[in-house]
Amino acid sequence: MKFKKLIAFGLAAVMAVSMLTACGGSKKEEVKDSTAAESTVPTVKEGVLTMATNAYFPPYEYYENDQIVGIDAEIAQAVADKLGLELKIEDMEFDSIITAVQTGKADMGLAGMTVTEERLKTINFTESYATGIQSVIVKADGDIKSIDDLTGKKIGVQLSTTGDIYASEDYGEENVEKYNKGNDAVMALLQGKVDAVIIDNQPALSYVAANEGLEILDTAYAEEEYAACISKDNEELLTAVNAALAQLTEEGTIQEILNKYIVTE
Repeated sequence: MKFKKLIAFGLAAVMAVSMLTACGGSKKEEVKDSTAAESTVPTVKEGVLTMATNAYFPPYEYYENDQIVGIDAEIAQAVADKLGLELKIEDMEFDSIITAVQTGKADMGLAGMTVTEERLKTINFTESYATGIQSVIVKADGDIKSIDDLTGKKIGVQLSTTGDIYASEDYGEENVEKYNKGNDAVMALLQGKVDAVIIDNQPALSYVAANEGLEILDTAYAEEEYAACISKDNEELLTAVNAALAQLTEEGTIQEILNKYIVTE
């Protein structure tokens, strides 16, 4: 399968490796103050690092009351602090994130976004800060017990995510139902509108924990790298964010953030 390799599941710990290594929602935004020195890094709004995300992708980004929290939110704040910038988080549909960055509405996108050859044609990516896997959610009492059983089944995905890209490529567009939010795909599975949902493992774990009668197949569907996307027209910001990520990795901050949200047992 293009862009991916199958791996054994049971390795949620792979999400927590320390590396310099979907999702829809409302139009809310959040601003967090930085304590670092004033920055000269070019951004859409002077002194502000604007992050586009989709805050329905736990534990990478999600709402806690009215605040957007999660792995990506904390990493972005740490990067903003390193660069001497104030962090502003804007919540939007997942398939709008790259466009927002390309058109200068946001400086970067962090949304558990996978680096792919297709996306690299239109956007730059930072060094990867985390490794993820695509998992398959099914009904526990259903007849899908392995990846091989997905052939000919209706598969639910989140629009424009790698789950969407991979499933459409492997099983045909006619067999893939696309939803704006991962949660909508899971609800469709519970209602019998689809037979399985392909989505990133960490939100998959959250959805299964919250909905009785669902389970995750033992074999993962794909392995991938997460990174921040930045416009091809802003190489200076790309260099600066990469340098900040390198420092945060060396200091152990990235690992601390991952460990805070991802249980590896």
